[in-house]
Amino acid sequence: MFELRTPSRRVSSALLWGAVGFMAFLVLVQGYALLVSPLVTIVQGAAVAILVGLVTAGCAYAMEYRIAAWSARRARSETESHGSDGKSKS
Repeated sequence: MFELRTPSRRVSSALLWGAVGFMAFLVLVQGYALLVSPLVTIVQGAAVAILVGLVTAGCAYAMEYRIAAWSARRARSETESHGSDGKSKS
């Protein structure tokens, strides 16, 4: 009948980063409201938080392979600069 498939790891990772961006924005707005004065209404804050979460998820999805490739190149170059003995030269 209906088959439920689990999302790929890349999609799950992007959605989790989106949730982090969403909640981080809400925490910042709440902290500002507690320390200074309310910056936006609850509805405006929620709308902007959703937008921040969507942008964060989209950026995380788009940039994941680039960041992973950059990290792999950096790790490989650091390993090569230390020689093949595997010991740190610092």
